[in-house]
Amino acid sequence: MPINLPNLLTLSRIVAIPVIVAVLFFHDPLMRWIGLGLFVAAAVTDYFDGYLARHWGQVSRLGRFLDPIADKLLVASIIVMLVATDDVRGLVVIPAIVIVCREILVSGLREFLAEIKVPLPVSRLAKWKTAIQMIALGVLIVGEEAGPSFLPMQVIGDAGLWIAATLTLVTGYDYLARGLKHMG
Repeated sequence: MPINLPNLLTLSRIVAIPVIVAVLFFHDPLMRWIGLGLFVAAAVTDYFDGYLARHWGQVSRLGRFLDPIADKLLVASIIVMLVATDDVRGLVVIPAIVIVCREILVSGLREFLAEIKVPLPVSRLAKWKTAIQMIALGVLIVGEEAGPSFLPMQVIGDAGLWIAATLTLVTGYDYLARGLKHMG
């Protein structure tokens, strides 16, 4: 197993997940800000692990395998936890489910296409989706109780999830349409 900084960053994202989830059990404002800090640190490693691996020539099969898994585990775990703690509720559960389902669909599609040596690069729109999704999740982690009183944190987070889910449907359809061309 190649141990290098990019792979360690990816592994740190996976290790951070149970810690973030544990912190979110507490509705104490300080714990929510700690959860946000851990989440932001984990999300930022998603950028740096790939950048450093490419920049330093340390792209590895392990990194290519673990990176998308770490991303999906982080997002799915946070969404499940926010639903469990009632920070995502009502109709906003719909975009949360859409996001998780798309992540599973695209993972399966990428795995299938990798077997037949067909790349499925990340689109620019998918990168925007990820950015909006991460911001929305971060806002929802902090929530109304811990967030600044002048900001409607729940409304911002909920709206961000709806926007991310809409982009999720568009990018998911795009990936699926491209992938279906290779299924016989």
